[in-house]
Amino acid sequence: MVKVAVCLSGCGVFDGAEIHETVITLLALDRANAEVICCAPNIDQMHVIDHQHGTVMDGESRNVMVESARIARGPVVNVEDLSVKDFDALIFPGGFGAAKNLSDFAIEGADAVGNPSVLKLINACLEKGKPIGLMCIAPVVAAIATRKTPTSLELTIGTDIDTNAGLEAMGAQPRLHKVDEIHVDNERKVVTTPAYMLAGSISEAATGIEKLVAKVLELCV
Repeated sequence: MVKVAVCLSGCGVFDGAEIHETVITLLALDRANAEVICCAPNIDQMHVIDHQHGTVMDGESRNVMVESARIARGPVVNVEDLSVKDFDALIFPGGFGAAKNLSDFAIEGADAVGNPSVLKLINACLEKGKPIGLMCIAPVVAAIATRKTPTSLELTIGTDIDTNAGLEAMGAQPRLHKVDEIHVDNERKVVTTPAYMLAGSISEAATGIEKLVAKVLELCV
């Protein structure tokens, strides 16, 4: 049975992992009979957002791993304790948590840095030839991970000009794709899809995500 690590960044589109994207990913993996290992860094979120009103909740503090367990429906593995030997592929749902908690791209743009344990895991996958899937804004984390390496990843986050410029400034090769499409960097086994960077509905997001999961599993063979 194929084992897939799903790296989460909290719970909620504005300050964590995008819930629809995560659930669609987990459902597609389950339907494909893949074993899932949910993981997250044991760190505090950058901030907490009131998703009803879209405002920062001053004085609130939440832990990324604890919040990720809400979606996983139970304990998740600390990314620091996860080895590339423990799984066959790695997938990152989107949500602002990828740009706020797994990295600080939301603040620093092309000068962003990433969580060291997350970056280490990405680079270990690339070194071992294990497939990586990233959706929505999450490809920026892979771009950060490979910024100082000879590896120049082909990635898509959709058609947003500014975000594509950020990817390019970090040394990645952005590719423009529609919401229902995926991009495959075959040499590095990296699969990306725009998801809610472009999706106007959960069904639109699902089409690309399901294709991404299928391709990642195919690349495990």
